[in-house]
Amino acid sequence: MNYYFIGIGGIGMSALARFFHRRGDKVSGYDRTPSPLTADLESEGIAVHYDDRPDLLPEAIDLAIYTPAVPDDLGELVELRRRGVRIEKRSQVLGEVTRGKKCIAVAGSHGKTTTSTLIAHLLSVAPCGCSAFLGGISKNFGSNLVVDCKSDYVVVEADEYDRSFLQLHPHISVITATDPDHLDIYGTHEAMMDAYLQFANQVDSDGHLVVKEGAFAKSDGEPYIEFGPHHHHEHHDHHDHEDEHDHHDEKSFRCHNVHTYTAHGIEADYYAINVRNYRGDLFFDLRTPDGVLFDLELCGAPLVNVENAVAAAAVALKCGLDQYQLRNGLKTFQGVRRRFDYRIREKDLVYIDDYAHHPEEIRSTIESVRYLYPEKRIVGIFQPHLYSRTRDFADQFAEVLQGLDEIVMMPIYPAREKPILGVTSSMVLRKIPSMSKYLCTADQVLELIPALCPDVVLTLGAGDIDRLVPRLEATLREQILNE
Repeated sequence: MNYYFIGIGGIGMSALARFFHRRGDKVSGYDRTPSPLTADLESEGIAVHYDDRPDLLPEAIDLAIYTPAVPDDLGELVELRRRGVRIEKRSQVLGEVTRGKKCIAVAGSHGKTTTSTLIAHLLSVAPCGCSAFLGGISKNFGSNLVVDCKSDYVVVEADEYDRSFLQLHPHISVITATDPDHLDIYGTHEAMMDAYLQFANQVDSDGHLVVKEGAFAKSDGEPYIEFGPHHHHEHHDHHDHEDEHDHHDEKSFRCHNVHTYTAHGIEADYYAINVRNYRGDLFFDLRTPDGVLFDLELCGAPLVNVENAVAAAAVALKCGLDQYQLRNGLKTFQGVRRRFDYRIREKDLVYIDDYAHHPEEIRSTIESVRYLYPEKRIVGIFQPHLYSRTRDFADQFAEVLQGLDEIVMMPIYPAREKPILGVTSSMVLRKIPSMSKYLCTADQVLELIPALCPDVVLTLGAGDIDRLVPRLEATLREQILNE
């Protein structure tokens, strides 16, 4: 087959492109900008070009795959339609590729990339193995794609943007969080929750649903979903309320095997206790319905990874891993590029890069850094992602960024959006009261940061701030050498 990708440099798109290429199909594509990821694709033998030129489209295309982030009037897309080529969204293709497999899908407004990558790592170092389509570059695999032809399991990150995840029919689903996001698509938080419920109800009849405790609460704290008469679904007698599942207007999970998890709290089916930080590594005990697993270890991980690890452990145990396989998997997990990614970890200077771009993610990243480095001076560099998100969450951004000692902001990264009048990075900075704050371009950041003499440097954002990361790392390493 001949596959053509529009937006091939996207993290989800490139995993699919790699999959078809590895399978022996002919793969090529277009992306707006060259990046380290597209360079990798080219080195693997996939042809990529960077100009929207319909004349560069291959003659033979059996299927064109695009992402909703691509503008509708893109010349190549228009030409493909004119030619009558079959065109599908990435999510549809992912749905087709995972059909007939034991699909493990991880959804949620944050935590899904780390959780899905951790599940993939846990299964791959155990006998059951797995294939995986990931939303980030796993540092263990060095890729966003894992292929294991012998395994029935396939782990995927399920994207709620554009309702993409409704193309999946998983064997096990994980829902990590349902904070309001992508309201440009859904309109209201309630409508977004409806989509998550629909996703939850697409699990196989004999499958499992692993849900973060409280993920289905409305903004006023009221439950959005009735969990049925008793909460612990591990030991249910279903007959007493079989009929209530038949009324689809009632908001309830249709899956009989619902398991809740949390990092803090003792109400859930799976939870962590006794979390401790020893020299920047985390240890915790895991309480499961079958007993406690003591002293599980996560190396160089942020606090939020304890929660991700609890979810991943619940899934791994359901897939039949024993406690030794689980321990070994957690301890050897190296994380995901751009997810609490240590670039420098020296005695006098730590540099961590993180993809956080939603106020809650930024809050938890800053809290993790504070927890691991309580006495240190932390300087953060944040590049907001999207004008609409900056406008909608300006107050929250201003509030969470005050957890830093000094804040450097870069101009907003527009991605798919046109500017909105009056919405700028300065608008957020003005809302931050008395602390040292700066507005800088990428080049100015490289000059400013060494002058601030930070103990810990943190880069935050989902835009093209990733281009700055290797340059900043090199600048800081040079500074360490000169001291």
